[in-house]
Amino acid sequence: MVFTTKAVIASFGGKLLKLSHKATSTRCEMAFNLYLPPQAFEDPPRKIPVMIYLSGLTWGLNIPGENDSWDFGTGAGFYVDATQKPYNESYNMYTYVREELPNVVFQHFPQLDPERVSITGHSMGGHGALMLYLRNPGKYRSVSAFAPICNPINCPWGQKAFSGYLGENYQDLWKEYDSTELVKGWKGPLKMLIDVGTGDNFYRQGQLLPENFEKAVTEAGVKGLQIRYRPDYDHSYYTMASFSDDHVAHAAKYLV
Repeated sequence: MVFTTKAVIASFGGKLLKLSHKATSTRCEMAFNLYLPPQAFEDPPRKIPVMIYLSGLTWGLNIPGENDSWDFGTGAGFYVDATQKPYNESYNMYTYVREELPNVVFQHFPQLDPERVSITGHSMGGHGALMLYLRNPGKYRSVSAFAPICNPINCPWGQKAFSGYLGENYQDLWKEYDSTELVKGWKGPLKMLIDVGTGDNFYRQGQLLPENFEKAVTEAGVKGLQIRYRPDYDHSYYTMASFSDDHVAHAAKYLV
């Protein structure tokens, strides 16, 4: 596997690498950023824990129809493995994030520790982070999310995406990608932090549904969820910047 390095940016004493590679699961060129802290360049280098961040908006493949709306296709792959044509050939972000990306990164950056990985995300990426964590017990040390889509089978965004990617009549398959459904079968502590702004228009419109997730956690008797409703904060990166230190600290507790 060969990475193309598009940029190397000095940052906080380390380096931010802007990388791309040809992915087999998505059958296209995939781009991502990798930050290596100063400890990664020591001699000998330390083993560095990893915190994966999933974006709320992604790029597409110029498939007919994928650019017709901002909340489906190019901007919103929802981190599923699509089963419906024409998306099933390349819209396989679940497999990419769960398997292919970590495999190639750990292979080519031996200073990273594959045994110490946490995951986080924003909005649709928050959905992806929660869902991947809940579907893969033990794979990630912890999870956190900003304004995640917590119950996609019951919100307009999720219903639109799952109908297109997974098929309208396959609600059982939908549930496999829905965090509110998945948490009902969780065993053990969650190690989960969620921040939601009460000034978030998408929260107000019923797209995020964190209360549904919180209710499912309570009914399942599961411990370890910290969910914080932030008065007046919205869906933007300003909210993320305000509380990102908390999310890094949350991950660090489980990565040491």
